[in-house]
Amino acid sequence: MSRLQALYDSKRMMPTDAAGLVRDGDTVVVPTGVGEPPALLHALSARRHELRDVAVSQILPLRKFAYLDPDTRANIRHDAYFFGGASRPGGQAGWVDYVPAYFSELPMLIDRGLLPAEVVVSLASPMDEHGYFSLSLAPDYTMAAIRRARVVLLEVNPNVPFANGDCLVHISQVAGLVESDEELFEVGLPEIDPVQQAIGKHVAELIDDGSTLQIGYGGIPDAVVMQLQHKRDLGIHTEMLGDGILSLIESGAVTNRRKTFMPGRTIATFALGSRRLYRSMHRNPGIEMHPVEFTNDPYLAARNDNLCAINATMQIDLIGQCGSETLGHLPYSGTGGQADFVRAANRSKGGKAFIVLPSTAKNGAVSRIAPVLSPGTHVTTSKNDINYVVTEYGVAQLRGKTAKQRAEALIGIAHPDFRGELREAARKMSLL
Repeated sequence: MSRLQALYDSKRMMPTDAAGLVRDGDTVVVPTGVGEPPALLHALSARRHELRDVAVSQILPLRKFAYLDPDTRANIRHDAYFFGGASRPGGQAGWVDYVPAYFSELPMLIDRGLLPAEVVVSLASPMDEHGYFSLSLAPDYTMAAIRRARVVLLEVNPNVPFANGDCLVHISQVAGLVESDEELFEVGLPEIDPVQQAIGKHVAELIDDGSTLQIGYGGIPDAVVMQLQHKRDLGIHTEMLGDGILSLIESGAVTNRRKTFMPGRTIATFALGSRRLYRSMHRNPGIEMHPVEFTNDPYLAARNDNLCAINATMQIDLIGQCGSETLGHLPYSGTGGQADFVRAANRSKGGKAFIVLPSTAKNGAVSRIAPVLSPGTHVTTSKNDINYVVTEYGVAQLRGKTAKQRAEALIGIAHPDFRGELREAARKMSLL
């Protein structure tokens, strides 16, 4: 038996024993989305009545583990970096708290001790012959948390790909190993409706061959992707690697040849898709997974010429402020990386930052382009950063425009049923 294998065996334990390493008052950091380790989090949930003041911090939880329980919040609570379906109800009811922060800056906040990280739990690939595990599904802020943590616990699963990039953890850094073979959580491509398709077409027409793409999460960004397969020599520098990007790689539209920063490689910080996507990442020299302070740093991402950032919002006002994370005062998602990549695209030579949204909500009853944001809405991306805004009715280009010109352009892409009242409101606000 090799020394590394002996070390591995000495750290292998049952999930209940691994969860036993969590102490009262600890913050347990969990990777984004698919990187969450189910066996470890089920075991932690089982201890929730005996622990006190333990926090679990994560972006985009996918499963509703038993610890997500208002009755045991004093024992284990969830402090969200970004809400997902499992944590959103608690956030809107007030028993799940959240941390306002740019995705790119979470590692810095951890490094500086502003965000606690005593324990890290993560899915990981099997160990290689050199003693390394790959946290391929989400190195994001997890790598920074590992640098600070007292305890690192890995759930080793053969379905986790061994990806390249700055996402490797050595056996010497690990306190406990749990083995599982559960299939990874899968998220397929959404059904695209006619409104999303129209928005996607407007954006796709403005993306040139050779552009590098950042593609956000949601139906409209995916609708854009589906209309790019005829493009040539596209590159990828993004936060989320999904099936839409995989389809562009497989179609030949993405080659990464013309990237001016890290050419030849698709760069991302977390993966969220199908089994086919995860398998494509395994020891693929054309895909690298990196921490979010690298992928989302506006200065680094902007080293890609012709960077096109495509992100969705829920509401925009007539001056260009975007509310992308709340419904009024109610939390829905989080700050995420939208502002990171909007700023990166604005700095990029030839870059274009797109904010996309349907013109209406609630089956056409409400205009998403509003005179002012709904009361309590959090501003995710500022008026000074917004450039291209796209609805199914067209494109409004805002940077360099006056307030009056912005209002006129945004009203021009609002739903026709609301343009009259938007003009009247704009006149009262001295914007027309």
